Amino acid sequence: MSHTDRRKKRLPLSFSLLYALPVFAAGAPVLAQAAELDAKASKVTVASKASVRSAPKTAAQPVVKKVTVAKKNGATLKSVADTSPKESNSPENVVVTGSALRSGRYNPNPVQTVTAKEIQQTSATTIGDYLQRLPSIGSSGTQNTTQNGGGGMSCADIRNLGSSRVLVLIDGKRMVQTMGNGSSCADLNNIPSDMVESIEILKDGGSELYGADAVAGVINVKLKHNVQGGNVTVRGGITDVGDDRTGKISGHYGFNFDHDKGNISVFGQYMTQGGIMQKNRDYMSNPWSQDTLIGQNPVLGSGYTSSSRIMNDNTGMDVVANANGNGTHPYTSADRYNYGQASSLLSYLQQASLNGDAHYDVNEHLKLYANVQYTHKASSQMMAGMPVSGSVYPSTLSNPLTLPSNAPYYDSSWGDGSYMYRRYAEYGGRENNQASDTYQVTAGAKGKIVGNWEYDVSMGYGTSQTTYNTLNQLNYRKLMQVYGIRQIDPTDASSAVTYDPSVCQQSAGCALANPLQNLTGAAKQYALFNEHNHADYQLRDFNARVHNDKVVKLPYEHGGNIGVAGGIEHRSEQASYHADPLDISGDSAGNSSSNTGGGFNATEVYAEAKIPLLRDAFLAKDLSIDGQGRWSHYNTFGSTQTWKVSIDWAPVRDIRFYATLGTSFRQPSVSELYGGQGISYDSANDPCAQVSSYGAKAPSVMAYCQKQGINPATFNQPNSQVPIVTGGNTHLAPETARTYTIGTTVTPRWIPGLTATVDYWHYTIKNMIGTLPTQYIVDSCATGNSYQCQFVNPRNSAGQLTTVENVDQNVGGLRTSGIDFDLTYRLRLGWQDMIVLNNNFQQLVSYLQQNEPGGEWNNYAGRMFYQGYGSGQPRVRDYATVTWSHNNFRLTYMMSYMGGMKWNDGTSDVSCSTYSYCKTPGIFTHDVTVGYTLGRWNLSAGVNNILDKKAPFVADGTTNTNAQLYGSEMIGRYVFMQVGADF
Repeated sequence: MSHTDRRKKRLPLSFSLLYALPVFAAGAPVLAQAAELDAKASKVTVASKASVRSAPKTAAQPVVKKVTVAKKNGATLKSVADTSPKESNSPENVVVTGSALRSGRYNPNPVQTVTAKEIQQTSATTIGDYLQRLPSIGSSGTQNTTQNGGGGMSCADIRNLGSSRVLVLIDGKRMVQTMGNGSSCADLNNIPSDMVESIEILKDGGSELYGADAVAGVINVKLKHNVQGGNVTVRGGITDVGDDRTGKISGHYGFNFDHDKGNISVFGQYMTQGGIMQKNRDYMSNPWSQDTLIGQNPVLGSGYTSSSRIMNDNTGMDVVANANGNGTHPYTSADRYNYGQASSLLSYLQQASLNGDAHYDVNEHLKLYANVQYTHKASSQMMAGMPVSGSVYPSTLSNPLTLPSNAPYYDSSWGDGSYMYRRYAEYGGRENNQASDTYQVTAGAKGKIVGNWEYDVSMGYGTSQTTYNTLNQLNYRKLMQVYGIRQIDPTDASSAVTYDPSVCQQSAGCALANPLQNLTGAAKQYALFNEHNHADYQLRDFNARVHNDKVVKLPYEHGGNIGVAGGIEHRSEQASYHADPLDISGDSAGNSSSNTGGGFNATEVYAEAKIPLLRDAFLAKDLSIDGQGRWSHYNTFGSTQTWKVSIDWAPVRDIRFYATLGTSFRQPSVSELYGGQGISYDSANDPCAQVSSYGAKAPSVMAYCQKQGINPATFNQPNSQVPIVTGGNTHLAPETARTYTIGTTVTPRWIPGLTATVDYWHYTIKNMIGTLPTQYIVDSCATGNSYQCQFVNPRNSAGQLTTVENVDQNVGGLRTSGIDFDLTYRLRLGWQDMIVLNNNFQQLVSYLQQNEPGGEWNNYAGRMFYQGYGSGQPRVRDYATVTWSHNNFRLTYMMSYMGGMKWNDGTSDVSCSTYSYCKTPGIFTHDVTVGYTLGRWNLSAGVNNILDKKAPFVADGTTNTNAQLYGSEMIGRYVFMQVGADF
């Protein structure tokens, strides 16, 4: 399908029916009475607003299990029934993410639970792939479709607040991060999806209980524990065009010992994801380099031609070498290079994991536990051949690549000062590959102290070691030697040059070459190098927690039991980045970097108190207040305090109201402070190449360009990319935030199985740490914003932008708010049939960002940063599933919707009266899976994007769409099958 197709907006019947419902709802909560009804017929998962699963046994209760052995179809089936005594009020005795106390069905925190079954019924092979379906998961993180700079990592983002503001836990304990070039995150690709029991997502600030990173929320991945018996599962998948071939095999085995006092469980998984090349998607195979004016032909590909392109600003000359290197011809659009033919759309991913879990209950006062996780991950992406125009700032090698007029290959008609742009396609594509080893060990003890007081003390240690390689890079210093170029002043990148063949003849292995011809033989090998960078991250985390859910009962009728929890945490985080020596020296043609490292430690004390003011009273089925507080001391930024208060009121069992208000303090992460700085290439237009597009501000841009010595009438930007410096910044200051949520949940007893929730949420962040769209920086500088000019480095002698500093900085502030409408409905049609409907809907109300301290507020709600790997803030997102179960058969339909967005370059919306494209329509996608259980065998199959919906066209300069938002549609129709067996 062509990207120029205009699609009509249609709402499918399923979506229309959802809008017709009188009440929307959140998460996957289920009425307690509905769960009790379902439990009589089959085994079900019970969840509240916080989507809790079941009540744990108290420490003093002995576990008695009744084993039933039966024969069916010749197979031995063994079921284990738990006959241990339960507390009479078990639904109230559950610990959920967002509280250190057993919160039960009444909990004010907006927590969404995703079960292992929900993940497995989709085509997702990694946790990150699945989470992208959920409306609350934003597009500001990193995904497997992020090719240039993604590093093969999957970094989650909640509410489009960035992955640095999301805390990822494994079983309630911090997950070690993976360090990249200037960034780090808890890489979800390192968690095997088949080892996950459930995922709890706290869609509210959690810094008061969990620490600095939890500004936007918390993702708590709960692994399978206490496994008895074994399982082996095999899965395979492929797209309908034969790529993204995915295979996965996983298994686990566990057993109890010493009269069920202890358990040992072992998990293993191996997975490969084949990746996708851009050339295999026709509508993406020849990318637009930029949006084009109405009535003009699109500009395709790159101005870095595969044959040498010679330019001279003084004479206006612009020619390209002929294929055989004999002579030149005038540059035309036919000479542009299609980099889409050699680039990846989806990373190749290989993962092997081995986990061990053990616990032993000495007695009710001492329960020992330990968990060991190891993951080896390898990933790779392809990019087009290396483009070279000059050295990379701050190197003092020649910039641009000026050709000496006294060289034998120089044409006198070119005029003095001619320079060359070229893409060295003869080396083939560049391959980026990454290999990481991640270890994490958590061990501790828990149990009863005295009375209702319980403790949990643990120590965690984790480390990740990653190697980043880029193959087929060019050594720029050696390239100059191959061409016989010597600078008159080696300390000045703008220095005049002369032809001196001795610079090559005196260097072992060097062979002189003509820049108008492809490099071959010794000259080709001499200029080649493979870049190797290394990153390490370490986490040490000590936790000591105590809690008592029944400290004292309030001394009046209908008063509840006060609960108290508290703890101390000490953690340290260190990271280092070791750059390739050629990156450090500035000799690399595509990058510059430095060795960096650092860390911090924090000591924190936290507490929580829950006061049930009324229980089972008139107009107060439950009335509770909750308070949380945290005192933190950082060796880098001193001490700070954060707090959170909440109220939960259920006048009757059918409806409840709740509200939370909390504060956050986030110190810069290790990577934001000490991450290595490097060069990336961002899609952006030089203001001096498009002065007329600035309207009333055009005179200011004209004056700016002339001051830079540029004549905008003849100035040409060869490629719609600008080199940017990314990475850490040791001058960062902490950021603060305030979050509040107001909501209601309806569980009408006259509609058993229905739960509906409406939440309004609001975040305010001050002194926000982040980066800005490159276009915003260069536009702001050109139109008179002197603050942003400090980030634009000096241009080269040809007037081209060298680099733009886009490292992490305190950019200003952010205010965003929205409404969640969520629904869960379980309808039993008989003893054999059940229908379960889930819907998650998000309406973005506002997204206002301040791009410099004290600056104006920019409205980005309903906007997409369309250049490069830009994020987007759609006003509407929805994810709905309908599952029909009949005995052992299951059929699930899944629908995703993302609203349309206006295009924004970071400065302003793209004008629909000036440019060919200015917005993207909303898009629906549909998935279907089927499953069947036959004895010990579990079979499932499915089709993702069953209608083969194409990704909407976006003139991003890279893929003709937006990889951050439309990754599923980029892949296309995908089919998978899975077989599992218990033993």
